[in-house]
Amino acid sequence: MAQKPSKPEIVYSCYHQVSRGGEQFVQDHVLSYHVSGTLIVNDGNQEYQFVGGDIRFVKRNQLGKFVKHPPENGVFKSVSIIIDQETLRNLSIEHGYTASKHHTAASIFKIAPHPLVKSFMDSLLPYENLPSEETSSLLALKVKEAVLLLLRSEPELKDILFDFTEPGKIDLEAYMLQHYQFNVGLNRFAYLTGRSLATFKRDFEKVFHTSPGNWLLQKRLQEAHYLIKEKGNKPSDVYLEVGFEDLSHFSFAFKNAYGVAPSKI
Repeated sequence: MAQKPSKPEIVYSCYHQVSRGGEQFVQDHVLSYHVSGTLIVNDGNQEYQFVGGDIRFVKRNQLGKFVKHPPENGVFKSVSIIIDQETLRNLSIEHGYTASKHHTAASIFKIAPHPLVKSFMDSLLPYENLPSEETSSLLALKVKEAVLLLLRSEPELKDILFDFTEPGKIDLEAYMLQHYQFNVGLNRFAYLTGRSLATFKRDFEKVFHTSPGNWLLQKRLQEAHYLIKEKGNKPSDVYLEVGFEDLSHFSFAFKNAYGVAPSKI
């Protein structure tokens, strides 16, 4: 199942005083400069932490849960540039860049300090205050600049940036056990495991002997029950963590499964 094409974009994050968490599907490669505060990201396999001054690269087609903590008496702030596939394909044609081997890098990693990359990320900060119609014509040039600077500072990124293959068919059981807590649809799980939706459902029932919807609900409820009863976590802190979209749906499903509201455990 192919993803809709996206456009290059500069994304600014700025949060005052309170921490903020959530989850996201990263469709395109992202280069980010962490200005201030602390960011904790979990991709289902590993937890990563970034602080002010860090520059990070996130590979495309990734799921991630994040928590953003502003510094004491300060502001959480970061700036990111989305490196879209169309720009990369054009650069591949223009300069002859190709991926020479399959990459095995982590889904998220820090970029080694480099003055050119740091200067480039600093140059994005003033764009925040410009109207979008004034930045759209410049943005394509900034994305190209980002790619060329990355290739200069981290030549091995060529095998990541210019790998245009879709996700291949992977071990369904291992992937679902690592990512069931992400609140994404079956279409997304099917795509990320290299399957059509019909094949995903068929393979899922062969492996787990139940439907994806039933398995996800039971797995998330079991994890929630453990976190509340054994770890003493609050239901309001748990429902998002285990993949439910809202607290009322979680409470209803929990009571149906265990005969008691999560707040009564």
